Amino acid sequence: MAYYYPEPSHTFSEYLLVPGFTSEECIPDNVSLKTPLVKYRKGEEECPISLNIPMVSAIMQAVSNDTLAIALAKEGGLSFIYGSQSIENEAAMVRRVKSSKAGFVVSVSNLTPDATLGDVLELKQKNGFSTVAITEDATPNGKLLGLVTSRDYRITRMTTDISVREFMTPREKLITAPASTTLKEANDIIWEHKLNALPILDDNDHLLYFVFRKDYAEHKEHPLALQDADKRYLVGAGINSKDFEERVPALVEAGADVLCIDSSEGYSIWQKKTIDFIRERYGDTVKIGAGNVVDREGFRYLADAGADFVKVGIGGGSICITRETKGIGRGQASALIEVAAARDEYFRETGVYVPICSDGGIVFDFHMTLALAMGADFLMLGRYFARFDESPTNKLMVNGAYVKEYWGEGSNRARNWQRYDLGGKSDLAFEEGVDSYVAYAGALHDNVQKSLYKVKSTMCNCGVINIPDLQQNARLTLVSATSIVEGGYHDVTLRSTSSNV
Repeated sequence: MAYYYPEPSHTFSEYLLVPGFTSEECIPDNVSLKTPLVKYRKGEEECPISLNIPMVSAIMQAVSNDTLAIALAKEGGLSFIYGSQSIENEAAMVRRVKSSKAGFVVSVSNLTPDATLGDVLELKQKNGFSTVAITEDATPNGKLLGLVTSRDYRITRMTTDISVREFMTPREKLITAPASTTLKEANDIIWEHKLNALPILDDNDHLLYFVFRKDYAEHKEHPLALQDADKRYLVGAGINSKDFEERVPALVEAGADVLCIDSSEGYSIWQKKTIDFIRERYGDTVKIGAGNVVDREGFRYLADAGADFVKVGIGGGSICITRETKGIGRGQASALIEVAAARDEYFRETGVYVPICSDGGIVFDFHMTLALAMGADFLMLGRYFARFDESPTNKLMVNGAYVKEYWGEGSNRARNWQRYDLGGKSDLAFEEGVDSYVAYAGALHDNVQKSLYKVKSTMCNCGVINIPDLQQNARLTLVSATSIVEGGYHDVTLRSTSSNV
């Protein structure tokens, strides 16, 4: 007969952390959130790729593009560029992230000398930047012919049809720096010559980057930025189990630091075939995550197949209706607890630590700490990041409030049938995701800092200052339905907003 689990599956909101002893060292400033991203062997000095914060962005059209990838890498996390687009477009997004060195900005506002002041103003309105590179072909890496900043024109004294070549600062009057210039050297040049922007050029006068005066303080604000040896931001990319033979080489060539199979269910031969291809062609040099699974058997299968990390969770996403349409899945907390035990068991047996990623089910910030305490090495978040300025979706006004669009990869809007590939027909027979809105929340930096401060504070309440100690020493308790009600405000009348001013 069928197997029945002896107890119901649980979600994060059914658990609470029990406080531990808080010593003098347990303050948020002392907490490290560094965590492994990919597998490593016992005895190695450190993991080949680690995150400085336990956050990665979901492989979704409404979440992970190059803009969000750069913003999240600055905070110490990693984005997985969505794979439900053409191979060329995904590779181009990866290249844009990898070309954005810390402090070195690829120009996004570019015109030719034949453009007009009206074009400059339109570009400024569109991008929000006052510095416009004038290149031979109006591309970010074209031959630099001049520069236009707000100091080069006066709207009240000039007509909008005047040619850019008549008021731009020409190349011969610009102070520039060669490609070999370090960020420190660039900032020294900026301060010495009182510049707002320093163009970085190659040997043929082609524009590579800008270094901006205003970014100097920003670099100091992001001490945890996730960078490679060349000071380029780290970035991941999503793949599927259908066109991996073409997609993987293109993403590797573009510079992706880690790949992840995007699938609604990972305990399948299709994921093993994808990993086998990568291992046969690249060995262990290409890092690949797999999933999603919800139990010990699923984890062991993908770990044995060679996955560098394993994602946990089916049906727990806010826009996911897999459980509703197919009746398959598991409560996120129960799935995570079992898979974490399987990971530790695998580590004891093989000496190989395979990190696990909790994907889905995070509604409140405290759920992040619970997931880490239950054994997650890092968290994959979709709705959380979709709310921010840096996500790729439109910001709209709906019913008097600002929102951003957010849709699932299993929705008709995404048409990501590869994610649900079972080796058969090549289209979506039914939806497993919805099309929705999420409340707009502002800038990624501000929100991530606030969320992680809560995580650090809670860890201090538990008496720990790093994630491994949290996983080892946390004490968790199931709570009753009545206790959940007790945990919120109750038996009071809230004051109105106006009365609190």
